[in-house]
Amino acid sequence: MKRIAPDPEFVMMYRKGIPTSKIAALEDVAETTVRYHLQIAARAEPGIRDEHKAALSPPARRPSEVGLRNLAAVIAFHKSEGRLPVTHGKTAKERALGAWLVHRRREAAQGSLSPIYREALAVIPGWDKPSTRKADDEARWQQRLGELQKIRVAGGDWPRHQKTDDIHERTLGVWLHGQRIDYRKGRLAPAKEKKLNEVLPGWREGRGHRGGRRASRGQKPSDPSSDLLRYRQQVLNKR
Repeated sequence: MKRIAPDPEFVMMYRKGIPTSKIAALEDVAETTVRYHLQIAARAEPGIRDEHKAALSPPARRPSEVGLRNLAAVIAFHKSEGRLPVTHGKTAKERALGAWLVHRRREAAQGSLSPIYREALAVIPGWDKPSTRKADDEARWQQRLGELQKIRVAGGDWPRHQKTDDIHERTLGVWLHGQRIDYRKGRLAPAKEKKLNEVLPGWREGRGHRGGRRASRGQKPSDPSSDLLRYRQQVLNKR
C-alpha cells in the first residue's frame, strides 16, 4: 500500500522519541522511507526535531561500585534463596536489596536502565515484575490456620515440630512454633494474634507438658506424696 508523505503514524511515533530504525521495524518498511517522510514533515513543522529530542529517554547512567555490589548481592540472594529480596524482608540487608531492586524496576519501565544491569539481571526470569511474596505468605498463613483449626475441632492434639515422622504434622508444628516465637519476641502482628486467639484458644501453651517429666504411654504419673514417703523410708533404712 502506497503511503502519502508525510505518513501521520511515522510522524506521531517520531514525536514520541522513537528512533527511525525502530519505526521502520514496527511498520515493516525501509528506514530510508521513514526518513524521507520525516524530512517532508520537518519542512512543514520544523519543531518536530526538537520534540523528538525532548521525548528521548535520558541516557542510562554508568553503575556505581555500590550499585555493582548490590547487583551481585541480588543475584547471589536469588541463587541461595530461590527468590528475589523484598522491601518487607526479615533482615535489614534483604530490605535494602529489595529497595534497590524497586528502583531498577522503575528504571526498566522508563527505559533508562543501565545495559549492564539489564544484561546481568536477565538471568532471573521476571525480575522486573513486582514481587507477590507478601500475598503468597499471607495466603499460606491463612491456609495453615485453617488446617490446624480443623484438627483441633476434630479433637486432635497440638502438632509437634520435632520428634514426629508425620510430614503434615511437622509442617503445622513448625508453623505454630514460629507463631509462638514471634509472639514472645513481639513480632506477631496484632491482627494475627487476635485471629489465633479466636480460632485456636490455648495456642500459646500447646500440649502443656511443662513443669515436669512427661509420663510414658500406659504409665500413670507418679504421686508426689508416695515419692516423699519412699524417700523418708530410704533415709531411715540408712540409719
